[in-house]
Amino acid sequence: MSDDASTDVKPDGQAGGQAEGQAGGQAEAQAGVRAAPEGVLDVLTVPTSHQGYPGVAFGGYVAGVLAGRAAARTVRVDFRAATPVDAPLLLGGLAGGGARLTDEKGAVLATATPAPDLPLSGAPDAPSWEQAAAATEAFRTTGLTGLAEDGTVVDCFGCGPRPPGRGLRQHCMPVPGRDVVATAWTAHPAFADARGLLREELLWAVLDCPTAWAGVHAGSLRPGAVTASLTATLLRPVAAGEEHITHAWPISTAGRKHTMGVAVSTAGGQLCALGEALWIEPREERGRRG
Repeated sequence: MSDDASTDVKPDGQAGGQAEGQAGGQAEAQAGVRAAPEGVLDVLTVPTSHQGYPGVAFGGYVAGVLAGRAAARTVRVDFRAATPVDAPLLLGGLAGGGARLTDEKGAVLATATPAPDLPLSGAPDAPSWEQAAAATEAFRTTGLTGLAEDGTVVDCFGCGPRPPGRGLRQHCMPVPGRDVVATAWTAHPAFADARGLLREELLWAVLDCPTAWAGVHAGSLRPGAVTASLTATLLRPVAAGEEHITHAWPISTAGRKHTMGVAVSTAGGQLCALGEALWIEPREERGRRG
């Protein structure tokens, strides 16, 4: 879930809607695209359905759109400022095979650059389907805890309480006895391409929210945090209608900076994607305790 990742922290390496039905999903992919001015690859608009915090485009989705323009298997996306929904945005290239997203005034919102592959050895083993399914059920039955700073539940494309086909439903909770969170899920056909595969920008989107829940439940991440960067390696396609597991874990913490890892696997344990996210907590208000 991305908000304004320029919260006084220089990147050192956002959370998230969808039009109903397959036709709506395909139409979204072209939402707001119009002829690009010289030097710009595309002009696009992120629909309100794909928001994380209210009025802010879902960070994982933005990252996926940018990563699709970068010439590399592994890409790092840095969020520089909040990306608005329902506003024209300019998608352009960067030297070295990268891409950047700006508003119409030229302010840089996010950049994507090729990155080294993430080490497969760094990912803990995925939980079983039964363990992930139990974690999902716990998320849905024990009372939702929102990622907003005041603890409220937001209508997030990635992890909000949306019906199938309207959100990615990454409903993560802890796996007992392990420092990981997990969820069991099936990619909805509304999010698939013509081949029946989850669109790559949405596989990127799947990687976003679980890292926050890993920080909250297995680390010390406070609500109100935002995604400052997301790095991912996509290894194999995710087919709509097939069972998959997402699990995420804390890696390190330094002040307000929290780094978490995340992976998507088939129910049989085949790794589909590996990611790493840097989240930044909001600054403490002066005089506030707790």
